[in-house]
Amino acid sequence: MLRFHFTSDDLARVRIAPGPDPMWETLLSAHVVNQRGGTTLFDPWRGRVLSGLPPAARMLLRLAPPRGYSPDFLTPATGADLLPPGADAFETGLDAVLSTPRDQLRRDISRLAHGHRPHLWMRDLADGSAPAVRGLGVAMRSYHEQAVAPYWSGLLSAVDVDRAARTRAWVEGGTEHALRTLHPAIRWEHPVLSVTTAAERDVHLTGRGLLIVPSYFCHRAPISLADPELPPLLIYPITHEQVWTGTRPEAQADGGRRLTALLGRTRAAVLRALGTGATTSELAQRLAISPASASEHATVLRNAGLVSSGRDRNTVLHALTPLGRTLLDGGDGRVPTASTATAADPA
Repeated sequence: MLRFHFTSDDLARVRIAPGPDPMWETLLSAHVVNQRGGTTLFDPWRGRVLSGLPPAARMLLRLAPPRGYSPDFLTPATGADLLPPGADAFETGLDAVLSTPRDQLRRDISRLAHGHRPHLWMRDLADGSAPAVRGLGVAMRSYHEQAVAPYWSGLLSAVDVDRAARTRAWVEGGTEHALRTLHPAIRWEHPVLSVTTAAERDVHLTGRGLLIVPSYFCHRAPISLADPELPPLLIYPITHEQVWTGTRPEAQADGGRRLTALLGRTRAAVLRALGTGATTSELAQRLAISPASASEHATVLRNAGLVSSGRDRNTVLHALTPLGRTLLDGGDGRVPTASTATAADPA
């Protein structure tokens, strides 16, 4: 059991990240690639990744076992958690990884290799060897380009829908309600947030607050960093409405001729109304239209790749996709990829 101990100051400093963290998604997706079954959700994606994974990228897989500890330095706190997903987030995170102090490299890799003889490259990395550190950079970048970057737009859309539901919980019931309803593996009993994991650890926040980060590839249970001295955070799995398909997500969001269905004032108003997310009934109320009409317009927008929809208990929540945001903001209509996108003791 992982237990976060809150003070009143900590409750005032709980925040949810504006989107998925590219470094965490890189690491957690590597966990999935290393699995040998048990998660059919990602099987088509995993097959495509493995079929084209460059040899250099496989070095990262040595640092990402499917269960147990992965080095904390792979998911650094860059300060970008308070900003919208930006163009240089992965490169910023990678720079932070490659700037990890030698004592942390040694400590984290020693923990990873506890009871086992580490690979020669890992021993060189633990020593802070410049070639080994450069090799890590090559491995992480090439892996990210194969496994995460091509899918970032679809990943971001799915996270946006789930994050909108969490934000609504905050608005409707406050911080404690949001913590209580975050995930089935989480239990809130003031002043302790308990997370059912294989780890047995207490984290005293002592006024530092807690950053909550939604994740696509975290699919079993919420996780956190192993080092209690690092900035406290909790990564939680979003609710997956659909499995990966054989089509890359950004291809599904192709504007093409389907965007012609968006012509007209009512659907433009629907798009604007979804800038902050809404349920079908809320959308109908905002625009003074019937729930059936609101549902129909949301369906057309979803088919055009501008809106994502997900179920939150007994309601359907709609939120804009990256393409929808671009269109609403008057951009050029291109679908964002990882290059336009925005760190563990996994259970």
